[in-house]
Amino acid sequence: MNIVENTALQFSIPAKLADTLYHSIDKCEYVNAQSSDKEILLYWEHEEAMAAANIIDTAQPNASLPKIPSPIMRDYAWPGILKPFEHQKDTASFLSLRPRAFCFNEAGTGKTSAAIWAVDYLINKGLIKRVLVICPLSIMHSAWQADIFKTAMHRTCGIAHGSAEKRKKVIDENYDFTIINYDGTHVVFNELLAAKFDLIIVDEANAYKAVNTRRWKTLAKLLSPQTWLWMMTGTPASQSPIDAFGLAKLVSPQRVPKFTTAWRDKVMYQISRFKWLPKDTYKLEVFSALQPAIRYTKKNCLDLPELTYQTRDVPLTTQVSKYYKTLKQQMLIETAGQQVSAVNAAASLQKLLQISGGAVYSDKHLVIEFDISPRLNALKEVLDETINKVVIFVPYLHTIDVVSKFLTKENVSNEVIQGSVSATGRASIIDRFQKLEDPRVLVIQPQSASHGVTLTAADTIVFWSPVMSVETYLQCIGRIERVGQKNAMTVVHLQGSEVERRMYSMLQGKVDNHQKIVDLYMQELEA
Repeated sequence: MNIVENTALQFSIPAKLADTLYHSIDKCEYVNAQSSDKEILLYWEHEEAMAAANIIDTAQPNASLPKIPSPIMRDYAWPGILKPFEHQKDTASFLSLRPRAFCFNEAGTGKTSAAIWAVDYLINKGLIKRVLVICPLSIMHSAWQADIFKTAMHRTCGIAHGSAEKRKKVIDENYDFTIINYDGTHVVFNELLAAKFDLIIVDEANAYKAVNTRRWKTLAKLLSPQTWLWMMTGTPASQSPIDAFGLAKLVSPQRVPKFTTAWRDKVMYQISRFKWLPKDTYKLEVFSALQPAIRYTKKNCLDLPELTYQTRDVPLTTQVSKYYKTLKQQMLIETAGQQVSAVNAAASLQKLLQISGGAVYSDKHLVIEFDISPRLNALKEVLDETINKVVIFVPYLHTIDVVSKFLTKENVSNEVIQGSVSATGRASIIDRFQKLEDPRVLVIQPQSASHGVTLTAADTIVFWSPVMSVETYLQCIGRIERVGQKNAMTVVHLQGSEVERRMYSMLQGKVDNHQKIVDLYMQELEA
């Protein structure tokens, strides 16, 4: 692929495709048409590049075919406080030429910002006006809203969450970006339909793998033939090849059969009445169905920072919020007019963190459990977005059991390391984690494995809730950030309460002294 004087693209392509390009695009000429591969000169503007990309995409996926770059690479200023990486530019270029496409970039590669840049470019070109982002509740604020502010701060953004009336009001405000959670779409379906969004972006798109669900049917009804649709996930059809069907039916329905059963028969074979296994050819079938697509893994992104941080906002349930407020009020009464010691402040903060994380010990040393389903769901979202191993640090003993049981229920192989596991037992678990396919996840009490342990089989760490010490926090991260790590790494913070947000901020800022703990405690009581 040669760019000629920044105005034309010159490339070779099989004769049949070359003829299609020549007859379909006005500003397209033959340079050499004497061989089986013909050389083409294509005028390099958005309309021509988009048409050429579409023609090439309709051919069977073939890595040897030329990849048409978007004029975004020449014309766009790439605004924002962060400089885009090359793989982000390539992703934005790919998306900007395709009204229907998949982005399968791995978690932690910055695909959110890449999509935002592509949107901004298309709005500048007058090709789209309004965008609807459908994503998990946990990343509406921390990922999408935050990245829009950092990447395209001149664009407007609204989050359609809360009561139906609140959602309707946001939709009516005519923001450039409207962000909504999966199951919020049916609540305000008529308003979304009337808004006539030009582009819909679905993040963590595996939530739409099943065509018989309400959320899938709602999205399908929101799409007109003119609606752009980009579906993003780092782990397409990772659990079963059947899962590719629902995604393909939305983006590229011509690539799959009309009915799920026909797709199942294409990629699976039956060995008993209720058991089906993937055919040897299933990977090729899934790859062909989920097109056009772009994918970058963290390993591919040579310019990616070694360590990136993500935040998942997890709403506190009504039950947790009630106990949290009650405990704060009780602490406020106890501290009225008194000097608070660092020891007392730390103990009180720990109780607030315990409640936020799902369980607290009463004065009689009984465990009081809370409904933490939103946090468990957010954890599952993190696991679903990576194909690699994960380490989860859970500070409190009883919650470790809750997390492990949840993972087992979700068919995620896991093992636990906590205080009661012997040194020999820990060594055996770590050896299996490092060398074998299972367990995929380790659930660890930070005090039990934050020092001197190598867990480089994982490239993702999840903090279920904050630890109380910067040293412990850094040591936990150090389990994967060490010699032997082959991938870029991601650290995920799950947070729901204000005390968790402040604690993570202190930990990342490497602030760890007694006075800061007292200050944090007093700020939380005054909030």
